[in-house]
Amino acid sequence: MEYTYLGRTALQVSRLCLGTLNLGVRATKEESFEILDRGLDRGINFLDTANQYGWQVHKGFTEELLGEWFAQGGGRREQVVLGTKVFNPMSDRPNDGGLSARHIIASCEASLRRMGTDWIDLFQMHHIDRHAPWEEVWQAMEMLTQQGKVRYVGSSNFAGWHIAEAQEAAARRHFLGIVSEQSVYNLVTRHIELELIPAAQRYGVAVLAWSPLHGGLLSGALRKLGDGTAVKTAQGRAKEALEKHRDAIAAYEKLCDGIGADPAEVGLAWVMSRPGITAPVIGPRSIGQLESALSALRLELTDDVLSELERLFPPIGNGGPGPEAWAW
Repeated sequence: MEYTYLGRTALQVSRLCLGTLNLGVRATKEESFEILDRGLDRGINFLDTANQYGWQVHKGFTEELLGEWFAQGGGRREQVVLGTKVFNPMSDRPNDGGLSARHIIASCEASLRRMGTDWIDLFQMHHIDRHAPWEEVWQAMEMLTQQGKVRYVGSSNFAGWHIAEAQEAAARRHFLGIVSEQSVYNLVTRHIELELIPAAQRYGVAVLAWSPLHGGLLSGALRKLGDGTAVKTAQGRAKEALEKHRDAIAAYEKLCDGIGADPAEVGLAWVMSRPGITAPVIGPRSIGQLESALSALRLELTDDVLSELERLFPPIGNGGPGPEAWAW
């Protein structure tokens, strides 16, 4: 396993972050525990969840599942960097969502109870709250870190200017502020290259890429649809994008066949090769998918392959300049 620092901090995390969105929902509890154990055994020390995950059963279900896994002992909790999130409403009550100081603190304490742990390593704001002033957000986060309940604060689905605004407000309070941002990023969805990644690099913020295979679109979608084994590819984000990018996806799968590599491994390897990216957040539903992600760590893409991927999936503006690329 490869390890890197989480942004400008001294905290070391694995180059793969094990996301838990599918655990207990698309994988049974037994399968989920096997995935978690295998990941830990193979050196993945970075887990990502959210307070609302498992909503298909009930909100908080996935955190409860992790709590059961930690309770098995064996140093499971001590060995992992544990991230969870706050923002999305947990009920219909008016103050049970968002980033008010009240909800941030209550959500943290509820997550701690569900997971049976004393601390959260990375407490991430799941979305910007346009009604919450940064003075209120940082006051709550400072309290939680002073109490030892939170070690670091992260964000998710922020814009570049949100990162800048948050960090400047934190600096005025002599607070560390945001250390990581989790954004959707893959060959098909490259918007964060324009401003988010440059802002994160400027402020020393790690970037974690969620949906690195675009919901299965980049994991051999056409082949799976052809042989009837598609699951996520046949629905949601991946299904919609397939119609738009069918020719590029066909060429992509042909390219992967030509180099003898699995499309899912190529997609992950590309994300890990990109400037400013700390780790992709993988969401395995099986041991096989986990092992495929681990194999991507050993896959080195040649310059020719990278150039062809750029041609098939050009950056925003078909390679045109970002906001500062043309500066004197």
